[in-house]
Amino acid sequence: MKTGSPLFQPFQCKSLNLKNRIVMAPMTRHFSPGFIPGDDVVAYYRRRAENNVGLIITEGTTINQCASNGYEGVPAFHGEALLGWQKVVDAVHSAGGKIMPQLWHVGTVRRPGVGPDGDVPGMGPSGISSAGKRKAHTMSEQEIQDCIDAFAQAAADAEALGFDGIELHGAHGYLIDQFFWKVTNERSDRWGGSFEKRSQFAVDVVKAVREKVSEQFPVIFRFSQWKQQDYDARLVTSAEQLDQFLKVLVDAGVDVFHASTRRFWEPEFTGSDLNLAGWTKKLTGLPTISVGSVGLNSDFIDAVFKREGPEVVGKRSITDLEERLESQEFDLVGVGRALLQDPAWAEKVGSGRFDEIEDFDRNSMDTLY
Repeated sequence: MKTGSPLFQPFQCKSLNLKNRIVMAPMTRHFSPGFIPGDDVVAYYRRRAENNVGLIITEGTTINQCASNGYEGVPAFHGEALLGWQKVVDAVHSAGGKIMPQLWHVGTVRRPGVGPDGDVPGMGPSGISSAGKRKAHTMSEQEIQDCIDAFAQAAADAEALGFDGIELHGAHGYLIDQFFWKVTNERSDRWGGSFEKRSQFAVDVVKAVREKVSEQFPVIFRFSQWKQQDYDARLVTSAEQLDQFLKVLVDAGVDVFHASTRRFWEPEFTGSDLNLAGWTKKLTGLPTISVGSVGLNSDFIDAVFKREGPEVVGKRSITDLEERLESQEFDLVGVGRALLQDPAWAEKVGSGRFDEIEDFDRNSMDTLY
């Protein structure tokens, strides 16, 4: 890796000051019994902060609405769970790190029997799964408002606990994304019926959050084209549509966009090498996080960061990641499974210890190290 790599340059947005551009991407874990993060969760995040991760975005945390949770062992962000999150914040800050919770509602993904109240059904804008099947409860206007209020309260709680900002999970086929997508949103009221109206729920959530937190408290919005159930799904098919999609979220108060893709080097639209994060920054002027298959194994690290050789990553140049950062195509780099496997990934990359980086092993999903 070259001296003065843009990956290890500082970054600032409102009250958020980062020592480098590496972001630990949110990754769902199942290690919070009773939906409360314990000491092992505290240690898990502290280890990443101790090892030079610039910003940690937590696993998805569920808001205080009865159907928000879809998985056992996933931490809540309300009630008793806030005591556990206070310990996480304190530990990360004491290690010199920055951290934000990802606020989440799973929508129709929720399955019968999942706690804390197994009798509560999954729900969504039209009760339709991403496969186009009716499998859940259609939300009433009051239930929609309850969710908006719950997102806003969670953001206020995050600021009160000392978090460095929040991320709203608007991607991958969960509730906010279900409102965006015409397959799952057949409403004809203010929250559906057109491309513009399908964005209204997200706009209302962002506005409600902004009203509850201070002006300098950063709000990140994560979105994606693909869904966990459909990798080929597309919300928009052109830069013009993407501009229309993003503009209302900018106006509502988003500070940073987290553009989730599966491979960071893939162009989003024909005729341009820009990825989704690059297009998002070009259209909005706001900072963006790019993510997708960064550092999954040592061969990838060698190809991206080492000095010699004509290696490529997929069909991309060995210097692609750094060149994109240096050209300001995007501002921050989300790293997921590589940091799940190896908490010292950022420290090893920064100090050139590439031979020590651990390859990703799916068995690491079963531990909280």
